[in-house]
Amino acid sequence: MQRREFLKSTAIVALGGGLLPLTRVLPAVAAPADTIVVAMGATINSLDLHRQGTNRASYQVAINAYDRLVKFGTKTLPDGSVSYDSSVIEPDLAESWAEADDGKSLVFKLRPNAVFSDGTPVTAQDVKWSLDRAVSLGGFPTTQMKAGLLEKPEQFEVVDDRTFKIHLLRPSKLTLPDLAVPIPFIINSKVAKAHATAEDPWATEYLHRNVAGSGAFTVERWEPGQQLVYARNDKWTSGTLPQARRVIMREIPSAATRRALIERGDVDLVYNIPEKDAKELKASGKAKVVSTPIENCIYVLGLNDKFEPFKNKKVRQAIAYAVPYEAIFKAAAYDTGVPMWGGAEGPVASIAWPQPSPYRLDLDKAKALMAEAGYADGFTAPLYINLDLASWMEPTALLIQESLAKIGIKAPIEKIPGANWRTAVSVERRLEMHLEDFGGWLNYPDYYFFWAYMPGTIFNTSNYNNPEVVKLVNATLDMPVSDPAYAPNIKRLIDIAFDDMPRVPLWQPALSSAMTPKIGGYEYWFHRQPDARPLTKS
Repeated sequence: MQRREFLKSTAIVALGGGLLPLTRVLPAVAAPADTIVVAMGATINSLDLHRQGTNRASYQVAINAYDRLVKFGTKTLPDGSVSYDSSVIEPDLAESWAEADDGKSLVFKLRPNAVFSDGTPVTAQDVKWSLDRAVSLGGFPTTQMKAGLLEKPEQFEVVDDRTFKIHLLRPSKLTLPDLAVPIPFIINSKVAKAHATAEDPWATEYLHRNVAGSGAFTVERWEPGQQLVYARNDKWTSGTLPQARRVIMREIPSAATRRALIERGDVDLVYNIPEKDAKELKASGKAKVVSTPIENCIYVLGLNDKFEPFKNKKVRQAIAYAVPYEAIFKAAAYDTGVPMWGGAEGPVASIAWPQPSPYRLDLDKAKALMAEAGYADGFTAPLYINLDLASWMEPTALLIQESLAKIGIKAPIEKIPGANWRTAVSVERRLEMHLEDFGGWLNYPDYYFFWAYMPGTIFNTSNYNNPEVVKLVNATLDMPVSDPAYAPNIKRLIDIAFDDMPRVPLWQPALSSAMTPKIGGYEYWFHRQPDARPLTKS
């Protein structure tokens, strides 16, 4: 398909497909002051973050309907907006905690007034069952827990109803912050066990469609593909009760439709809007726009080592030289974010991450490398995109497709629905070339490399496996940043990544959301999902 025809057809689908269902999913009159309506482009495919195949849009349920032992604090940025603060850990269900002198154990004291939404107390038994589940079900949740040295049920001990202990093999800078990410949410184990079976001991089928938490909201209704409705949990004790009694998350696939809705005031907030809309809405003044750089995040072109052409490093380097970075940054990012190309050649001088790669558009170099690799005549490999992220992936894919054709690579564009994307790209790892947008939850370079470059991890969508990278990541992951060996190891990791190029960095994005003047309390979070708890509506 030609680029012009592709853009025309996708515009028609976006407008037609986006506008038709509005009468069904939108209220006939403005929502009352105690109800906030949020429009989002992604589809929630499960209420259980521990379930394998659960997509990113679904992570928000673990934030809004569940609590954790601890949480990150917040900070005010120079522009006046509010962001999470990765350097501050605060109490959540635990009122206090203590670390052993040798760093090999943590003891948590639970708040006596912590209760689940059904009114039953939160106990250390619930905490253990929940963390046992997180490290046992496999997939992304289990690997995330492993990053903080939380690996097996034997590490978790119930001392008494209000005291919970974690045993560690060694101290790690990641353990405590890893307990503040969405994964280790605390489940009402009594409810879950009542719905467990011999075949399903962790009640995955029940928790896929129901919540059993102590969070600020419960899920009143979930209609996959249409909406999720939160109802305030008036028994919540982990913070100030939300102002909103109900928060409605509407799934509106078309970015153009979401923009029209916020401009008319038919919704209160549109979460994660395209860069083009952010730029134009800011200029027009038709909505309040908050844009926040996404820490430890890069948009990349993934090259899957499972497939023959991409096993060759020179092919990967050739593609990196064939990417039209500047054109992509203008057409897909609207000059928003930080360029991740055109850095200095030679060994890196800094451990800052992300940082620009030394590659830039150079078709002559790309053609020479293709010839050296034995692919002077090119090859064909599909380029996959996630329809939930079409606002940046479609124009990026089109420009990459055009440029790769100049070095003999035919790259037909294949589109996958967002609800199926994570399974295809991360679980099955069957996508040859693909666009990806991984961001590390814990703000360290070694943590990013753990997820994106280590064999077997869910975000290593390129099936990359380099023994030296494995060794370096294992050496640095628990290491304090102040250790003299830390910086040299991180620099070496970055040098290897730029030489091997299993992931071609494009740019570091910002997350932008638009809201009416009535909405306050918006906060940016590293997990890139809406936190409904602090939202207010005047």
